[in-house]
Amino acid sequence: MKTQDTDAGPLEVWTPQEVAQALDKGEIAVIDVRTPQEYMFEHIEGAMLLPMAFFEPSRLPAQEGKRLVLYCGSSARSGKMAQKALASGVTPMAHMEGGFAAWKEAKLPHIGTDMGSGAPKRVTP
Repeated sequence: MKTQDTDAGPLEVWTPQEVAQALDKGEIAVIDVRTPQEYMFEHIEGAMLLPMAFFEPSRLPAQEGKRLVLYCGSSARSGKMAQKALASGVTPMAHMEGGFAAWKEAKLPHIGTDMGSGAPKRVTP
């Protein structure tokens, strides 16, 4: 994990592999800040949805026992929302480097869509 200095304070930047390992161990909660449509098409299994358009740091779950890690498609939106959370006093705060694109590039499992039926399916590359 790296740390990025921001105007709102230090922001943790996790790799997809670090997120996957911590998620498997139950150490983190993952929050997807993409649109509901993006989330429904594909997402990290177990991720909660809090779209950027409705992102309010006060609505984030408590970090008691689990660190929060935000992600989006490329890490641009999650970085902005993580800084917004930091500015409102939510610390520590983290987001995933490279977003969901990097997650898929790393060939990590996720929930996708079966194009024949439209139903969700587990994707294990």
